[in-house]
Amino acid sequence: MVSEQIINELKSIVGKDNVFTSKADRICYSYDATQQSFLPDVVVHPGSTEEISRVMKLANRELIPVFPRGAGSGFTGGSLPTRGGIVMCTERMDRILLIDEENLVATVEPGVVTEHFQKEVEKLGLFYPPDPASLKFSTLGGNVAECAGGPRCIKYGVTKDFIIGLEVVTPTGDIITTGGPTMKGVVGYDLTKLMCGSEGTLGVITRIVIKLLPLPEAKKTMLVLFDSIDGAAQAVSSIIRSKIIPATLEFMDGRTLDCVRQATDLEVPEGARAVLIIEVDGDREFLDKQAARIAKIIKPLGVVETRIATTPEESEALWQIRRSVSASLRKVNPNKYNEDICVPRSKVPEMIRKVDAIAEKYAIPIVNFGHAGDGNIHVNIMVNKKVSGDTLKAEGAIRDVFKAALELGGTMSGEHGVGIAKAPYIPLEITPEAARYMKAIKQALDPNNILNPGKIFFDDEDFVAE
Repeated sequence: MVSEQIINELKSIVGKDNVFTSKADRICYSYDATQQSFLPDVVVHPGSTEEISRVMKLANRELIPVFPRGAGSGFTGGSLPTRGGIVMCTERMDRILLIDEENLVATVEPGVVTEHFQKEVEKLGLFYPPDPASLKFSTLGGNVAECAGGPRCIKYGVTKDFIIGLEVVTPTGDIITTGGPTMKGVVGYDLTKLMCGSEGTLGVITRIVIKLLPLPEAKKTMLVLFDSIDGAAQAVSSIIRSKIIPATLEFMDGRTLDCVRQATDLEVPEGARAVLIIEVDGDREFLDKQAARIAKIIKPLGVVETRIATTPEESEALWQIRRSVSASLRKVNPNKYNEDICVPRSKVPEMIRKVDAIAEKYAIPIVNFGHAGDGNIHVNIMVNKKVSGDTLKAEGAIRDVFKAALELGGTMSGEHGVGIAKAPYIPLEITPEAARYMKAIKQALDPNNILNPGKIFFDDEDFVAE
């Protein structure tokens, strides 16, 4: 437990109005999208880098664990306060400090909401492509910590591809800067990339330098229905092989389409067993030609129907099919485990067949959709936790799904990270030698294991969810 004396010291650092100790307040910061809950002893909302540094030095002196938190929208428990201690929420640090239109660079604080930042740079004709599904409420600090992805990754890359500099408070309270506003820089180790995706275990991000692009002039959206997942996957490869890189290539399998049919009024032909949502962007004069060329390339691959939007409203209507998926899954079962495996894109059909076999083995529904362009499949294992044995079946299915992805040369997480949800499965993918080096980095930066302990690699100390 955090003593009253320590709470008073925290108040002197961040202000008494930014320290929360009531159970009601602490419950609000005890969970994330996993719906697991661990109650912190205290929640602090620092307002500056210096305040975060002082909190970390205090935590090291008293050996109190600290758990950085953005919006708490993660799917793997990365921000959960699994050992009580201090939740350090960066919501107050929400300023866009600079948008440099000449050098196409922005500097922001970690609490800036992703969508808000995107809209602000787009007003100036600029573009920040990473677009995780949580963009309406997730923060850029959390995006960097998890190396967030999204549908546009196939063309533009993930968060780490746009982060060129950071200000970070280390676990021991030091303030360091990594990288900077230049497009090149090779002095010393690349600590920027090390921090990006480290899930809050190696440092608290306090300032982010972001590379921007010119905003594409226009975009065109196509929805293509196929008679098989094989045809849809082959279409992805054929499009890219033809030297066309769409901004997005989203897919849904047959079971997902069944959910959409049952839950919405959207018209989906019965013969459709897979769908691709293809969006191209760039100069307006080329988009019609590009869309026509894509339609020609994929026509022999079992296309049931093609819908091409001609207005922004029609484009939004096509995307509505994809956005209806999450809500429609509740028709299958009330609870789900949302995994985010990634395989080489040519292996997507084989992976889907393996998942279907796993679903049959455990007699449990599994629904698949995701980012076909980069082979990132969201495998939704649907359960009813009130039914005896469903949770155990789901755990077995998850392990088998991870093993299947790895057998195909893939990974057990394309964009959600490890946190605590996937930590038990780390030995399936990371060799003991590689894990030893990663743990050595953590120990060097965090000798007292203060910052977000127990994430990615479980420690000897056990914990139990409330």
